[in-house]
Amino acid sequence: MPPRDRRTQQERTQATTTALLSAARELFIADGFAATSLSAVCSRAGVTRGAFYHHFQSKEEIFSRVFAIEQRKLATAVRDTFRRCEDPWTGVLEGCRTLLTASLAPDVRQLTLVEAPIALGWAHMRDIQAHCRHQLKMGLALAVEAGCIPDHPLEPLTSFIYGGIGELTMDTARAGDDAHVDQAFNTLQIMLSGVMSETGKTCRHTIHPTANATT
Repeated sequence: MPPRDRRTQQERTQATTTALLSAARELFIADGFAATSLSAVCSRAGVTRGAFYHHFQSKEEIFSRVFAIEQRKLATAVRDTFRRCEDPWTGVLEGCRTLLTASLAPDVRQLTLVEAPIALGWAHMRDIQAHCRHQLKMGLALAVEAGCIPDHPLEPLTSFIYGGIGELTMDTARAGDDAHVDQAFNTLQIMLSGVMSETGKTCRHTIHPTANATT
């Protein structure tokens, strides 16, 4: 008699979902969204098409999940960088560097810069990226509170910085030269130096290591 599968239904569901997401990510990177078939995803994951449709409605939906996972990873990396810094404005700057650098990893770049616009469209991408953008806004709010930068309206400032990082990332990715990463960040830092030039003051307090609002 074959051994019984002692996993719970929830565990089996999670294992199938994880296998499908992993297989889809690999294929989207290697072959691109348009050329990846659901049959190929199911074959690589070792599941049937019926199992796929039990968890996802379409190729677009599974790509959306893969993209969301990548965005959460980026957000976590930026948050951890922010929390290691001594003051909120340094945290914002170093968080920007982390986001720029992490976004240029070959697999992340392929998913987020090449395939995502095709698979999701601009509006859906923006919705999924909202958490990363919100983290930046909260980091800026802490920088204002600490006296690192003047009390600028946060929405346009956040859009200015977040949009600039996106454009720098795409330009740097096209250049295909690691030296462009430092050049891009230095340019961003020069541009952002004008944000704090009105104060010329040192931040009044440092980042609390358990702060909830992070870049």
